[in-house]
Amino acid sequence: MAEIILTVLQVVLAITSVLLILFILLHRGKGGGLSDMFGGGITAGAQSSGVAEKNLNRITVWILAIWLITVIVLGIMLKFTTVAA
Repeated sequence: MAEIILTVLQVVLAITSVLLILFILLHRGKGGGLSDMFGGGITAGAQSSGVAEKNLNRITVWILAIWLITVIVLGIMLKFTTVAA
């Protein structure tokens, strides 16, 4: 049973890691960053870009929270669980 939970946590960790990298790269930086590639530079002065940036921030924080909880739970489980090789 512990092996199944560890496998699920590792899959969640991998998925949230990739999503976290992608969402961080989509943020608008001082130089524009990759968000310009998807139209962020064109709508920088529009009101809708502020709402989009807030939503992107919220999604990034939620993914970060899921990633952090997964890392902590995975670390605790690996510390107290012996997995047969």
